[in-house]
Amino acid sequence: MTSIGSDDRGWLRAMPAEAGRDALLSRAGHRVLTARRLSDLVQGRPPGVTGSQWTSASRVSFDFVVYAVDTGRPIVAVKIGPEPSAGSAEQRLERLTDAVSAAVDLPVLRIGSPTLRAAEHGRRLVEYLIDARAYTAGEATVTGTEPAPVGFRDILGRLPDGRTGPVNDLGALTRAAAVEAYVARQVADPIVRGLHVRWVDGPAQGWSWVQVRPNSCLIERVSVTEHRFSCGVDAARLAEDLATVAVGERLRNNAIADLLPRAEWTAQIAALSQRRHELVGGFAFDHLCAD
Repeated sequence: MTSIGSDDRGWLRAMPAEAGRDALLSRAGHRVLTARRLSDLVQGRPPGVTGSQWTSASRVSFDFVVYAVDTGRPIVAVKIGPEPSAGSAEQRLERLTDAVSAAVDLPVLRIGSPTLRAAEHGRRLVEYLIDARAYTAGEATVTGTEPAPVGFRDILGRLPDGRTGPVNDLGALTRAAAVEAYVARQVADPIVRGLHVRWVDGPAQGWSWVQVRPNSCLIERVSVTEHRFSCGVDAARLAEDLATVAVGERLRNNAIADLLPRAEWTAQIAALSQRRHELVGGFAFDHLCAD
């Protein structure tokens, strides 16, 4: 297929005319559509992409695409779900899709999690991203004479359990649920713990865990990969918050199999700390390395 992307929009297609009718949601000057193939977003095969590569990549579907209403341009395509295993056909297809997206300057956000799913968790995440980016854009207008505003993630307000805390902590409901589970003697410790890192030239990753048995932990890990896109909050902290959401999902569904011995988890954290030279900003969680 030859290119038909000759207008001022480049290779990306404008928001479809039926977007107002088919949109999942409209928020703050954005419309969000679901289940869009790469071929729905790109006007033909871009240079440097073979016919075979385009045939494979063009069929890949993103869970959500966020469009700007004023320009009609896609702001980001979002994919949520399990990460493909190393060396698999799925991983090769993901890399090919990312390469094609880069060729047409399509921003992509990937959320890797064995527990989080687009149907159950995607809408809240997309709303969060739209709000975070709008807030951060407002921060950029602050002059040097004004005090620096509180970051979106750290805005304080009333939490679901009545306490005052960060209202934009996506894991707040999980933290409240863990306390309830502790009172019901379903977990051994009510505190949900976590850590996050960002790999040099790699994704952000966050872990969250709760001690279900005296010596066993329920652990979730989430990766956040931003391609030509900024979440409006630190991606590593977002990854940790999403991992906490995943912990809450498993607690609510009583899916607490595959626990990891606490000592083994502590050893894994210590091993991660030894790779601090591979991390942006080093490793800030040495206090978790002692069991």
